[in-house]
Order: sequence, then structure tokens, then C-alpha cells
Amino acid sequence: MWNRTQLALTLAAFLLPALAVAQDLQVDRIVVHKSQRKMVLFSNGKKVKSYRVALGTQPVGPKQWRGDHKTPEGRYILDSRNVHSQFYKAFHISYPSPKDIQRARKLGVSAGGDVMLHGLPEGYVWDGEDWTDGCIALTSNKEMDELWTTIRVGTPIEIKP
Repeated sequence: MWNRTQLALTLAAFLLPALAVAQDLQVDRIVVHKSQRKMVLFSNGKKVKSYRVALGTQPVGPKQWRGDHKTPEGRYILDSRNVHSQFYKAFHISYPSPKDIQRARKLGVSAGGDVMLHGLPEGYVWDGEDWTDGCIALTSNKEMDELWTTIRVGTPIEIKP
């Protein structure tokens, strides 16, 4: 029978390498599948983790103008971080692209902006429904803490229908 010290050392020998890999992991690409409410993280071309997400309250179709409650579709960049977001922590998504601006101009409207990948506001518990104004929200702030250590400003994000 093993004593506690032997058991702890044996577990550490197996768990510490896995923890070190997770801490060193750097996500280099993100893909959001709106229809599946799923965000997938990639590192060196390999899928490393996925998360459930909430979208804008009108999730079908690409964002076309400010206030349409749609989440954009296309290729963007996470271009800044906000540690003091009203939604816990947030990454800014580089929406609108020149193509988005051109589409909005043809409609005679503003394309909008301030689209984020964010956590949850204080006291909010996600109920499985889409609830944002067009952003992408994780289902818990613990998930945002995971992303905060593995995603850098400049990471590409592709948002698919």
C-alpha cells in the first residue's frame, strides 16, 4: 500500500508535464461556428480546445449595421484587450473590415463597431440563450481566464455562419 508521499510524487510525475504544456500553449488561430455556438482554438494547426458561446440576439446572417444585434461573419483580428470590461474581461475584434464598411455604406447605415469576445457581467449566469448586442460571449468567467493566458493581441479570429 502506498503512503501519501509516494502517491503525491507519482501523481506529480504524471500531472506536472501536462500542466507545463497547458501553461506554454499559445493559441494562434480561433474559429467561431455561429450555427453551432462553438469557438475552437488552434495552436500550430491543431485543435486544442473548444468552448460554447453566446452570440447576438439576432444570430443568423452577418452583422450589417450598428444595432442589428448580429454577430459579424468573416476574418478579423483580436486587436486589443480590456481588463476592465463591464463583461469581466474582453478582447476587441477588429470589426468592421473595409468590406463591412462598404456593405453598410451601400445600405446607407453605420457598420457599427465595439464587437468583443468577452466574459459575463458581474452576477450574470448564462442560461444557454444568445444575449449579446453582437459580441461573442463565453459561458463563464473562468473560461475567459483560460483564454486570457493563451491568446495574444494579434490572434486571427474567423467567424463562420
